[in-house]
Amino acid sequence: MSNTFGHIFRVTTWGESHGRAIGGIIDGCPAGIPLSEKDIQPDLDRRKPGQSDVTTARKEEDKIEILSGVFEGKTTGTPISMIIWNKDQQSKDYSELKNVYRPQHADETYDLKYGFRDYRGGGRASARETAMRVACAAVAKKMFKYLKLKIKVVAYTKQIQNLKLEKVDLSVIEKNSVRTADLKLAEKMEALILKAKKEDDSLGAIIEAQILNCPKGLGEPVFDKIKADFAKALMSINAVLGFQYGAGFNCANLKGSENNKNENGIYGGITNGQPIIMQVAIKPTSSIKVGGRHDPCLAPRAVPIVEAMIWLTLADHYLRQKIYNL
Repeated sequence: MSNTFGHIFRVTTWGESHGRAIGGIIDGCPAGIPLSEKDIQPDLDRRKPGQSDVTTARKEEDKIEILSGVFEGKTTGTPISMIIWNKDQQSKDYSELKNVYRPQHADETYDLKYGFRDYRGGGRASARETAMRVACAAVAKKMFKYLKLKIKVVAYTKQIQNLKLEKVDLSVIEKNSVRTADLKLAEKMEALILKAKKEDDSLGAIIEAQILNCPKGLGEPVFDKIKADFAKALMSINAVLGFQYGAGFNCANLKGSENNKNENGIYGGITNGQPIIMQVAIKPTSSIKVGGRHDPCLAPRAVPIVEAMIWLTLADHYLRQKIYNL
């Protein structure tokens, strides 16, 4: 199984939703970067379950522990190993699903591939695994801060059903339960999600992300274009069914004279320092009317995961570019 992401800033995650713990290993992080659990925990708190009525009822502290790769408060250049202990597993909730394939889940495909599967909450296919992506991305962010690079990555809920964000106010994203960039729209989105939850149903969404002050020259010609790696990174997130950047699919509706007016932070698969805007489509939660505890809409907790995968992609490409410039 492929559990590793990145070439130089390499992240490997391990663990299952209902196992004893989940963990991650970062290989390739430069030495000398100040790092502690306090640098990582805030991002995990944004992703953790049980935040509000529009997220799963599962309660997890998601308290991070750094096991290796840090000495006297600084990274050593050796592998950074981290762990989160699972505290609120209720595996019995899934006992009736042992011999049943849930719609739109990886149950069947894992069985087809391995002839065996962990049916407790989806096992390795569970979005619980993404907590370690967020933890590893917090280290990447700290690296950029240490290097005094003022990169900003921010994501928010763009659309839920017919409710679509028109004006973006980045200052209010963390001030509402759905993590959208408009407080009035947030109230309507929350009501829509709670209605679906009451009906034992779920809702999909679109999440938009912006990258500001991106370093120039990131990305490789042909097969390792940074847009391709962003697509791979974001499509690897559970429940993401679509990806686009810049004009995206709307470019099919434009003439060349119109499309050439659109500013774009990536040309030829390489960054030019201009803002980069991306969107991902999140499917409605598949786990409806079945055992277990699930989010009625995945967008609020997926926002920090989208940001995390962007940070990991940027960190890997930045270090690759630094090596080429030696």
